[in-house]
Amino acid sequence: MKKPRHVSAEERALWEEVAKRAEPLQKSITKLIRAAPQKPDPQPSQIKPHIIPNFRVGSVVDHYADHDLLPSLSQQIRAAPVQMDQKAFGRLRRGKLKPEARIDLHGMTLAQAHPVLTGFILRSAGAGYRLVLVITGKGKQRDDGGPIPMRFGVLRHQVPQWLVMAPLGGLVMQITESHVRHGGQGAYYVYLRRTR
Repeated sequence: MKKPRHVSAEERALWEEVAKRAEPLQKSITKLIRAAPQKPDPQPSQIKPHIIPNFRVGSVVDHYADHDLLPSLSQQIRAAPVQMDQKAFGRLRRGKLKPEARIDLHGMTLAQAHPVLTGFILRSAGAGYRLVLVITGKGKQRDDGGPIPMRFGVLRHQVPQWLVMAPLGGLVMQITESHVRHGGQGAYYVYLRRTR
């Protein structure tokens, strides 16, 4: 057990001086409350009522549709700058270019799909392919009725992120949703850089 520290006469005198000047907390709070200016209660004519829109049980009110801060996945991909030749990009969007290889990630978990996709893109770039098709599927709508909306199409949302991250980001020039004949929103065209 530690011995109590000896307090010198000088320290004791200083403490007593501080204690004389200190005010109890309750008194200082009371002074602050008395000094605060009181606001008068608003008159009933000054209070504006908040108008509540009509509501029917079971109806969906979409008042906040224009306040969605995160654009949809399709909008994000369309907004990405075009890195490849504009003419070739137009043909790609119209489904006129034929993919040289394809991979189907349907039914895979994220843990299974990531290494499979990485290997596929690395092999495709090594073989000199320029356009490949990555099929993710659109995903299943799984709404459990909870208050937080659930995202569906986990692979569909994750694959574009994997394609821009290392080690694939340096190989991929352009990502866009495929034409309907190649899967539409359930697949991506991945245009690879030319290897030297």
